[in-house]
Amino acid sequence: MRVLLLGADGFIGRRVTDRLLLDQELQVTVLGRRDSADIRFDLTTGSPGALARFLDAVAPQVVINCAGATYGSSRTLIRANTLAVATVCEAIRRSREPARLVHVGSAAEYGPVPGGVPVSEQAEPRPVGPYGVSKLAGTELVLASGLDAAVLRVFDVVGPGAPTASLFGRLAEGLRRALERDESQVRMPDLSGYRDFVDVRDVARAIQSAAVSAATGVINIGSGHAVRARDAAQLLVRAAGFEGSVVEENRQVLLPAQAVAVGGDHLPGHAPGPHLPGHRQEGPRADGRPASGEPVPWRQADVRTARDRLGWRTQVPLEESLGDVWLETACRV
Repeated sequence: MRVLLLGADGFIGRRVTDRLLLDQELQVTVLGRRDSADIRFDLTTGSPGALARFLDAVAPQVVINCAGATYGSSRTLIRANTLAVATVCEAIRRSREPARLVHVGSAAEYGPVPGGVPVSEQAEPRPVGPYGVSKLAGTELVLASGLDAAVLRVFDVVGPGAPTASLFGRLAEGLRRALERDESQVRMPDLSGYRDFVDVRDVARAIQSAAVSAATGVINIGSGHAVRARDAAQLLVRAAGFEGSVVEENRQVLLPAQAVAVGGDHLPGHAPGPHLPGHRQEGPRADGRPASGEPVPWRQADVRTARDRLGWRTQVPLEESLGDVWLETACRV
């Protein structure tokens, strides 16, 4: 099977690339902006016609779109997560043999949901910021394209290769510095929210499964379990062997795009919660500005569709995933 992969250099895209290249039945071509790509093309500025000509040359049976932006201005997010998707859909429609499309969406498209309840694909999306809005617009373009297409709405991705701007990327880097400098505290924003953490390698398996399946529409990709971010953070702390304390500031951690907009931390959103033993919470931001934006305190995926239609389940436990995050960070020079 011939596969055209978009976004191979991203956190998820790198793992998808590794997995696809191990499958001898797949012929993988990478399209992107970097010199390492087989085809140099910028989805945010290139035309559908030009992309369609590349599609005709490669003749892929499946296009996997892992491209997009998590952080940046509203303009950047719209160009990367919406306009680029429109280009991909239109190019596939114009190509001589329209390929199947597997598009990577985001749980941020759902926005706030009732606590204690897993969110299903039938839930009405209500995103709360430029990132979620731009991702939802991309999903709607795919669903309305008339193509043979599946959108994998991915929840909170963790594991080796996590960006330093992400929740556990930041914590791991903070732990590494604290151990090097013999410091007793690592500062983090409030960690009381609940998230559905899924390892990036499991996400790559889901994308591969979707590529070779006939499933269409939106499919949630998550663990199916909500874990308090504070408890997950302690797994990383233990993996690092850090005996100090994690100091939580009494401020919300915002959705990625909101955090950029207000100059805050580039981390998934969590809402304030009660103080737990072993954690100290501090007062307002040092600069005196209140946290802005709308928090999302609960995120849990209903993953029955992924199990039924893709035959997919998670394989990497959260403890192993975070242990691998630490091993990678500890080896960083």
